[in-house]
Amino acid sequence: MLVLLPPSEGKASSGRGAPLKLESLSLPGLTEARAAVLAELVELCAGDEDKAREVLGLSEGLRGEVAKNAGLPTAGARPAGEIYTGVLYDALDLASLDAAAKKRAARSLLVFSGLWGAVRVTDRIPSYRCSMGVKLPGLGALGAHWRTPMATVLPEAAGDGLVLDLRSSAYAAAWKPKGEVAGRTASVRVLHAPTRKVVSHFNKATKGRIVRSLLAAGVAPKDPAGLVEALRDLGYVVEVEPAKGAGKAWMLDVLVDEVH
Repeated sequence: MLVLLPPSEGKASSGRGAPLKLESLSLPGLTEARAAVLAELVELCAGDEDKAREVLGLSEGLRGEVAKNAGLPTAGARPAGEIYTGVLYDALDLASLDAAAKKRAARSLLVFSGLWGAVRVTDRIPSYRCSMGVKLPGLGALGAHWRTPMATVLPEAAGDGLVLDLRSSAYAAAWKPKGEVAGRTASVRVLHAPTRKVVSHFNKATKGRIVRSLLAAGVAPKDPAGLVEALRDLGYVVEVEPAKGAGKAWMLDVLVDEVH
């Protein structure tokens, strides 16, 4: 099972670990594309601060993120699972999983990123600010930048198992499963049952709890139908829209009564 996660906008500090080594990251087929984004982001943020804030979509209160990006080549690095914070990652709470569940997380979780493309939670990265929606002056829209390398690398990472897609739309733009891989992909929405609406906070929190539940239980469904059964066994209310023809992903709605 491969679980595709969005990153968090907020991130923990880099700490005092050894600096990033691009060649040490998982999915080495993305190294060249990562290097290109990193180089342009650092150059942008080392120059005109106001221009960098405009390109990155940062408010005045986030001015310090520009300097953080400028220092990425020498900043300390920590496991991505410690860098990413926020609602989904608080609910997932990787640090409190037992050893076996942590091993499963290391194998199955893949976090998408405007800067790195995608990383595993054990990959060591520095804290940064660069969403997938950014358009860098030289490279252009990052979603488009990542599509070509992702088209080769991600099907290999998916292997022949289930792909559980929990990404937001901006990050889904970087790679859309196609063909046979799409047929064993399940995309999940979380809906407030009484209103049938997505509410951002509990959407993220429930997705974090879903991943934690699967990891803690040691459940590894082989296909979308198996995922539906596993989630229902774990107490989730799931509605299913099976794939509409070959090369289409399943759509699952997880219904939640309380917003929390």
